[in-house]
Amino acid sequence: MGPYGGAQGPPPLPYGLTRRFLRALPPLIIVGGVVYDVATPAPYTASPLFAAAPLIAAPFFSRLTTLLTGIAAILASVGLHSYNESIYDVPSLTETLTVITVSALAMLINLVVRRSGERLASARVIAEAAQRAVLPAPPPRIAGLQCAARYEAAQADAFIGGDLFAVQDTPHGVRLVVGDVRGKGMDAVEAVAVVIGAFREAAEQEADLTGVALRLDRALTREGARREGLDAFEGFTTAVLAEVPHGGGTVRIVNRGHPPPLLLCGDGRLEAVEPAEAALPLGMGELSVAPDRADERPYPPGATLLFYTDGLSEARDRHGLFYDPAARLAGAVFPGPEELLDALVDDVRRHTGGGSTDDMALLAVARPARGAPERRRTMPVVPTGG
Repeated sequence: MGPYGGAQGPPPLPYGLTRRFLRALPPLIIVGGVVYDVATPAPYTASPLFAAAPLIAAPFFSRLTTLLTGIAAILASVGLHSYNESIYDVPSLTETLTVITVSALAMLINLVVRRSGERLASARVIAEAAQRAVLPAPPPRIAGLQCAARYEAAQADAFIGGDLFAVQDTPHGVRLVVGDVRGKGMDAVEAVAVVIGAFREAAEQEADLTGVALRLDRALTREGARREGLDAFEGFTTAVLAEVPHGGGTVRIVNRGHPPPLLLCGDGRLEAVEPAEAALPLGMGELSVAPDRADERPYPPGATLLFYTDGLSEARDRHGLFYDPAARLAGAVFPGPEELLDALVDDVRRHTGGGSTDDMALLAVARPARGAPERRRTMPVVPTGG
């Protein structure tokens, strides 16, 4: 039984064992074909097995290994026909020609697969570079705070989507933003770049956190107007902005329609930092006349602020149950923000069974306690007994 009471399927085959099995499969097929051909009467032939061996090797092995597999299959076919004294018979010649043709086809398949793999590797490098440019990882320590971030894309092999985060040390304190752009695809990525770019500039220039939020709102509205309306541009962005004054024990937060951050205290207590007043997402400021309001909360030593997007709180298990980060983290204590995010990501994967339908961005910012030991007792995220 899994931690949520559901029956778990059989564990996946270990990667190393699977790889060894695939490596052994082509020669095993050839050897099996030889044994089958020798042990059966003359009308029975192992030609299909000899043809299958290079085809199996083509997508998984190098060009040389595929070539050697094809040569071995051809030699096995010719050798058996010679052993049966039927090498010059028309059926035997046809079978040998079939193995030669399939071996040549396997070499072509291997070439195509290798080129596709090289293109995919190049695309992954470009995607990683784009992620580092748009969403650079925050430094582990910034102005006395400890930081850690994670980005989990729902789409396989994707590195960046519509979720965003940024942390910046400014003359006004450490400022950060975590947000979620409406929509997906390249339009969402472009919106992320607009928000991050506007935040980098506004965080340095604006004396008040509400001014930063207003600058982000205007940037999205301006970009939407340039592209003939928000429907032509992903301008609907939920976001939460925070400011930690230098040396202060407080945190100021402006929430624009985003899931509230969680404050994890050093003794295991947890509090959801709900906004005093609800506000519209960024890009919709023209629909509201109420000005932004920054909520100020205590930020005691040893506490960690966890910011996340709805990819975390809306992650479902196989029964459709939403993941509740507050309930799962209540009472848990972690050595630092890195360990918190590692445990959280692992727990979400267990909850969803390894799959997710939405991107997930996580940002943890810890205020170390004075004189606290470097390592503290760690409690598991998953409650004992499920």
